[in-house]
Amino acid sequence: MSAPFEEHRRLLFAVAYRILGSAADAEDAVQDGWLKWSAADRSRVADPRAYLVRIVTNVSMDRLRSARARRESYVGPWLPEPVLTDTGSEDDVVRAESVSTGLLMLLESLSPLERAVFVLREAFAFSHAEIAAAVGRSEETVRQAASRAREHVRSNRPRFPVTASRHRAVTERFLAAAGGGDINTMLDLLAPDVTLWTDGGGKVRQALRPVRGAQPVAAWFAGIMRRPYEGVAPAEMTAEIAGLSGAPGVVMRGGGRVLATLTLDLDDQGRIIAIHNVANPDKLGAVSAGIVRELRLSAYESGLGVVDDGA
Repeated sequence: MSAPFEEHRRLLFAVAYRILGSAADAEDAVQDGWLKWSAADRSRVADPRAYLVRIVTNVSMDRLRSARARRESYVGPWLPEPVLTDTGSEDDVVRAESVSTGLLMLLESLSPLERAVFVLREAFAFSHAEIAAAVGRSEETVRQAASRAREHVRSNRPRFPVTASRHRAVTERFLAAAGGGDINTMLDLLAPDVTLWTDGGGKVRQALRPVRGAQPVAAWFAGIMRRPYEGVAPAEMTAEIAGLSGAPGVVMRGGGRVLATLTLDLDDQGRIIAIHNVANPDKLGAVSAGIVRELRLSAYESGLGVVDDGA
């Protein structure tokens, strides 16, 4: 009974996570999908993958609507929940743009329908007809939603191909400079218009507004690295490079727990254009659990084998 569901579980989580930006909510959406699958008359299901994607997509859209109402009262910037992932081979161009923290933040400004359509189309290459069946809309409505979402993303997030090895090297240099209070090196690594986003959710000490500009961002890191944080002295903290949301990132630990994660976006010159610092304890459970997610799936698992039916 569970074989088809287990076969597609990774795909279902990958879809739900991109729509919701939360590992916990994505797991709940997949569990809801399992319950609906268990209650269904599977003798009438011709394509289990399409059926399961439809269930989880619609559950995720409903959950996203409820989550957005809660996020309106969120304290400080809201960032997606980080997950541990692989980062690809060292010489590969990072291909996880569809799950990066920066993109998931940008998708927050789309409607639930536009976001679901964008995810299924751009991340998994489902055809417009497949997406229409999944979200219960006409194919023309899906095409229009896909066009709006794609244009929104293109207008607000230029893409700069970066190899995993280069991304890791910049991350390592920034971590060393921040840990040593080396403002000059940080300034060399930061783009002039860099933005630091910190998410403490009102639970821990973090900036309540984005910090903008190379000098203020460098000063912020130089200051915070010298002070105890949530009862943990700087000498008791450790930092390690790990795959986060498909690219090299930093996991900060201390006091027997994960304290925060950092992910960086780079511009076309390899400078840091955005930093995402997640420190809300409620959002660190997935990283603390140590589960490595496979969010970049094979062609069969993701649907990348479909014939392109136009933009």
